[in-house]
Amino acid sequence: MKPLTKITAGAAIASLAVVAFATAAAPPPAVATTATTPATVVEKLTGPDAPNNTWGRWDVKSTDLGIMWDDGSGHVLTAFGDTFGNSWTGPGGGAPPNGNWRSNVLLRSSDADLADGMLFDHAAQDPQGIAKQIIPSKKINGDEITVIPTSGISVGSRQYLGFMSVRQWGPPGMWDTNHAGIAYSDDDGETWTVSDTRWENPDGHDPFQMQAYVQKGGTIYVFGTQNGRNGPASVAKVPAQKLLDKGSYRYWDGSSWSKDESAAKPVLDAPMSEMSVRWDSYSKRFLMMTLSGEDIILRTATSPEGPWTPAQTVASSTDYPALYGGYFHPWSKDGEIYFTMSQWNPYNVYLMHLRIDRNGTIIDPNLVADPSFERATTLGDGTNGAWGAKPNSGIDDAPAAGFTGDHRVFVRYDDGWRDIWQDVAVQPHTRYQLTGFLRTSVNSDNGYFGARTVDGTVIAEAHFVSVGAWTRFTVTFDSGDRDQVQLYGGVWTNSGDIWMQMDDVALVRAP
Repeated sequence: MKPLTKITAGAAIASLAVVAFATAAAPPPAVATTATTPATVVEKLTGPDAPNNTWGRWDVKSTDLGIMWDDGSGHVLTAFGDTFGNSWTGPGGGAPPNGNWRSNVLLRSSDADLADGMLFDHAAQDPQGIAKQIIPSKKINGDEITVIPTSGISVGSRQYLGFMSVRQWGPPGMWDTNHAGIAYSDDDGETWTVSDTRWENPDGHDPFQMQAYVQKGGTIYVFGTQNGRNGPASVAKVPAQKLLDKGSYRYWDGSSWSKDESAAKPVLDAPMSEMSVRWDSYSKRFLMMTLSGEDIILRTATSPEGPWTPAQTVASSTDYPALYGGYFHPWSKDGEIYFTMSQWNPYNVYLMHLRIDRNGTIIDPNLVADPSFERATTLGDGTNGAWGAKPNSGIDDAPAAGFTGDHRVFVRYDDGWRDIWQDVAVQPHTRYQLTGFLRTSVNSDNGYFGARTVDGTVIAEAHFVSVGAWTRFTVTFDSGDRDQVQLYGGVWTNSGDIWMQMDDVALVRAP
């Protein structure tokens, strides 16, 4: 789904009718926020230019959400929302009738080293080897346009997947659901059975239409929101072995746990949507990531009913327009938090990273101003939070022009050194990690990405030549006695017309 920018709760997808064209509801203009983005991009997980090659392997060219859980047997299962195949052109969700539209798909990973990305090694597939739809949907507008996963969990060897049956998409940030339900699988996600357990939504105000699961001990806490992105959050609890038994659920009524769902009182005020909750043994707190307004935010609490801390911005829509989701990777540990983030443009999913301390406070944020080149349309002199550039450089702002979002920066010339740079304040005698995503023209034969002093002396850099698909480069260095460094990426253009593009630059303390 997307914040006020994508209107589906779990997958921007198909909108008006299936009639001969599966299309998603268009997002409204992004609302700028002043918040910065502490999180950094690790990898594009799905779609074109993604190292996983989900397009070539399983015809997953565009998708969203990326809801992850530990299957209990050494894997992470990841459920995606509305998914489109080869004929998708984007940006945004939707594809022609031959677009291989699936309302949901499931991929599997055993990759435990997330610092360099997350490798998917398997998909639940149809006989042709395509990632298959795992939960059926009618795809009839006004009846059931799609079925979107909202949360997953394993209990013993059984996998459970919470979902919402979407009747129809409405204006941006709004949609109508028929009910929330639970499907289960006893073969690690290959086949699924839709249970009779449901939360019906006759008046459009049921508080558990989008659910998020978190287990602590033998209890599963079920957090819920209404359909759409404008409601509060409530919580229930149920013994893990009785997840399908609605009679065993108890709903927080503001002072105690009640058998009566109608007595449920919000534990967090609106707007709440696309929640992901985990019990974090490092901080000994519940962590909740959610879309709230335009941004993905983080709250913490020592009890599921709260009180919950004030919101900390995780990712700003100003840096990542039309972002949504925000789902924890279950193998995050020791304060290293990995999560998925979706963007309407280009309607795919990214692996993100941030750090927290033992109080659940975000630390070691990205120090780069305007890391994804979305906050400006022109380049400056590299000081005071601006990017600097020589002539024949600029910001591409075509829709979905960037590695993420709409913008990317470029240099293009045929004679001499051309680079993009920014002066960044640092702490002396501290190790830092610089990352960024680059690609070049085929004839590029000499480029550099790194950190230097403000007077131009190289501290550390990575060398590259021709870079085809978007590629992540990493440079680690010590700041020495400096309190400022200059980050840069550029190419020597002495071998004909050469260009370089750069996006999503980050500077954080090295682990």
